[in-house]
Amino acid sequence: MTKVLEVKNLVTKFYTLDGVVNAVNGISFDLDEGETLSIVGESGSGKSVTMMSLLGLIPTPPGKVESGTAFFSGPEGRHDLLQMSKEELRDVRGGQIGFVFQDPISTLNPILTIGEQISETLTRHQMMTREQARERTLKLLAQVGIPDPELRYKNYPFQFSGGMRQRVVIAIAIACTPQIVIADEPTTALDVTVQAQIVDLFKRLREMLGVAIIWITHDLGVVAGIAERVLVMYGGRPVEIALVDDLYERPQHPYTHGLLGALPRLDERESKRLKSIRGAPPDLLIPLKHCPFAWRCDYAFDHCWEEIPPLISVGVRHQAACFYDMEAQAPRNITTGGGLHNV
Repeated sequence: MTKVLEVKNLVTKFYTLDGVVNAVNGISFDLDEGETLSIVGESGSGKSVTMMSLLGLIPTPPGKVESGTAFFSGPEGRHDLLQMSKEELRDVRGGQIGFVFQDPISTLNPILTIGEQISETLTRHQMMTREQARERTLKLLAQVGIPDPELRYKNYPFQFSGGMRQRVVIAIAIACTPQIVIADEPTTALDVTVQAQIVDLFKRLREMLGVAIIWITHDLGVVAGIAERVLVMYGGRPVEIALVDDLYERPQHPYTHGLLGALPRLDERESKRLKSIRGAPPDLLIPLKHCPFAWRCDYAFDHCWEEIPPLISVGVRHQAACFYDMEAQAPRNITTGGGLHNV
């Protein structure tokens, strides 16, 4: 399978008046052509900052991408996104990588019609004439499920519901048939029925266009219906990466275990009390020298406070950053910078 994106050791920090915020701390992942990868974690775990770092959307200052590589395989070859100039990234954004932001009302320009905003992407990246862009826009509106495209083309964002505005943002993201679409919590502000419609829309678009999707969310319930692989983030770090079925059946990190325990289950014969993860996320102003989840973990022991656990293989395409073996209910034998430890 061709890898369309390969990210290695990405580090992003924000230099604020209160101190240095260690937002993303050495994350690595890849994305196959046509694959859907879901990035999961609670607010502040670094999901959105990771994606915005790749596309030069971090405000500088105070933000700064400190290190890492992000090789993108596009129509013009393989290039490191982090080494591109602002002008080069403008060509990639929208043209080769689409971005669906969390809040469509702040994404869309309130004084331009829906048609103008979609057409602008096509004239900028595809060099279409106004008439060609209009015809393509009408097809896109129909493709994302907006009725009566001719009428809606002339409407303004305030004339659309939240779900319809999100469909417009999706239309903009896929207008140029990109290799990747990044969806940053696209269902958060929508009711449950509309959420299901948006998820179904993304699944259909992936089948029709063959586009790879990065789906950012804090809701593991949505992930099961759309993703093939899941990357779980905590404290700006990856703590588990696995195929979606494997993650649900045998989570190997206590944080993932806690997230799944907080989900209501319809297949349970007996009703059980939902679990909660005690405590709060780490303060990212403080550089950590131990497991970031140790404060909240029921399985933490001495070694967890001595160093940060590396991401190790625990199965087929399954990695976890934990010194404790969740299946064996015992510490692991694991090789770290200090050698082999019977942890």
